[in-house]
Amino acid sequence: MKSNTKNNYSLADVAKMRRQPAFSTMVKPIGSACNLDCNYCYYRDKSEIYSGTMPRMSDALLEEYIKQYIEGVSQQQVTFCWHGGEPLMAGLPFFRKAVQLQEKYKGNKIIENTLQTNGILLNDEWCSFFRDNNFLIGISLDGPQDIHDAFRRDCGGAPTFTRVVKAVESMAKNNVEYNILSTVNKRSEGRGVEVYKFLSSLGNFIQFLPVVEYVRMRDNEGKRPLIVSPDEEQAVEAPWSVSAEGFGSFMCDVFDEWVRYDVGRRFVQLFDVTLANWCGVQPALCSFCETCGDGLVVEHNGDVYSCDHFVYPEYKLGNIQEKTLLAMYSSSEQQAFGRDKREALPLECKRCNYYFLCRGECPKHRFEYAKNGEPYMNVLCEGYKMFFRHTDPYMRYMRTLIEKGEPASLVMQWQR
Repeated sequence: MKSNTKNNYSLADVAKMRRQPAFSTMVKPIGSACNLDCNYCYYRDKSEIYSGTMPRMSDALLEEYIKQYIEGVSQQQVTFCWHGGEPLMAGLPFFRKAVQLQEKYKGNKIIENTLQTNGILLNDEWCSFFRDNNFLIGISLDGPQDIHDAFRRDCGGAPTFTRVVKAVESMAKNNVEYNILSTVNKRSEGRGVEVYKFLSSLGNFIQFLPVVEYVRMRDNEGKRPLIVSPDEEQAVEAPWSVSAEGFGSFMCDVFDEWVRYDVGRRFVQLFDVTLANWCGVQPALCSFCETCGDGLVVEHNGDVYSCDHFVYPEYKLGNIQEKTLLAMYSSSEQQAFGRDKREALPLECKRCNYYFLCRGECPKHRFEYAKNGEPYMNVLCEGYKMFFRHTDPYMRYMRTLIEKGEPASLVMQWQR
């Protein structure tokens, strides 16, 4: 995703450059190392950048990262996002140390922690730590057993569904705050209501993540395909990728169930960010903002990249042992990366009636061509259009309710 118009600035761009620095980080304390071997994992193969090795972040580097991050951001609330791979493989002592260092450097700032896990290592000890330190946990669960186990197996090829559900139940029992992240893949198509009902029986906060990948088959038989850029020679669409229409239909079905029974009671990320854009409020998810670039990725060795989905050598900004996080965030390279989300879009997107809702979605999905041949069209475009058309009257009504100071949940009575 590279545009040739890096000097096109909007008023919002200028305002952003003049404000105090406000950015986030996603830290990978063990890089892409993981105890699962999910077919669709775009991060598993990042170890090849580091010669196949992914040692745990050292205590000294952890301290430098925490110090730089807290000092570098202007916002009063500093959120640490621990990710992987599987971050729990760093061990509980590592995270106890992290919390101690946050206390050491926080000053008058408020510290929050989020962590994304596959749940395999979760037990009562981990849950007690998360509860006592107010961690928000994201746990990956794709739906009923046949959907989840189709692509989420451990490194020995064994299914993981039962262990993940047990982890969710353990968090609920121990009063750990959590949400569920569920991919929408080929196996999910046509089963939106079924998946939603199952997930909502386990939690009230759900994120749906569409999976669209291209792969290259490996020479060694039996090893999963290597996820690559769609521009690479011999790249083919992965068999687990959801179609645009399949994704759109899935989300419409989920929405219909939610808008009848669950508004104000359960929360689906795509519905929240869509309503935010209808209300003219900055959405909490970068994919649906006009520009991006505010979320840096910090690797296990201190390397910093522009985005979690762009951990490639050409998007490396430096290392925290040589440059500060603030300097890398403020660099012309990173600011141009953020503006490219808007500038690289084809004209067809910018003239679309739904541009104000999707903003082209995530650049990692932009490998189709517009009708006039321009590149960087989102491969899920038709699915998003289907969803935005379908939800239009409900979103308008919820916006009206909010403007009148009334709860959006009244839309349930209206639609009946």
